[in-house]
Amino acid sequence: MKLVILDRDGVINFDSDQFIKSPAEWKPIPGSPEAIARLNQAGYRVVVATNQSGVGRAMFDMDTLNAIHEKMHRTVAAVGGRIDAVFYCPHAADAGCDCRKPKPGMFERIAACYNTNLAGVPAVGDSLRDLQAAAVIGAAPMLVLTGKGVKTQQDPALPEGTLVFANLSAAVDYILRLE
Repeated sequence: MKLVILDRDGVINFDSDQFIKSPAEWKPIPGSPEAIARLNQAGYRVVVATNQSGVGRAMFDMDTLNAIHEKMHRTVAAVGGRIDAVFYCPHAADAGCDCRKPKPGMFERIAACYNTNLAGVPAVGDSLRDLQAAAVIGAAPMLVLTGKGVKTQQDPALPEGTLVFANLSAAVDYILRLE
């Protein structure tokens, strides 16, 4: 099975230091929905793995998170693509859960749900914790310079072998060239 794991905020949509708290605040990064559609057309399943501590901090509720994700699904579908599943951690950073990136729990759930090993699976993120979670599970960390990516690129803790791309579209170009 061909699979790609994407972070949400800063990869698919513009990020905000104040969190994305409503569907109105969710705005796609130009080219990202089309990049997802290109992956689908090449036979890839696309899943999202996203920390959403705004739920745990009571900044928004599950109905709002679902509405945000529905807007994301509709936006991607409008250009001929689909997101096969959204995995999320709703816990605050201090909750001590195992699903909040950089811990690998969310990635382990993806592997279990798809009955697959994530070794070498492209995992695209803009923050250090996205890339660390990918590296721990053996996925291939890919940094995009959108969102927090420019700052993340300077971090000395960047996992070894992390590939760097201007945006999701450029990362997808690379993934598709590997076929």
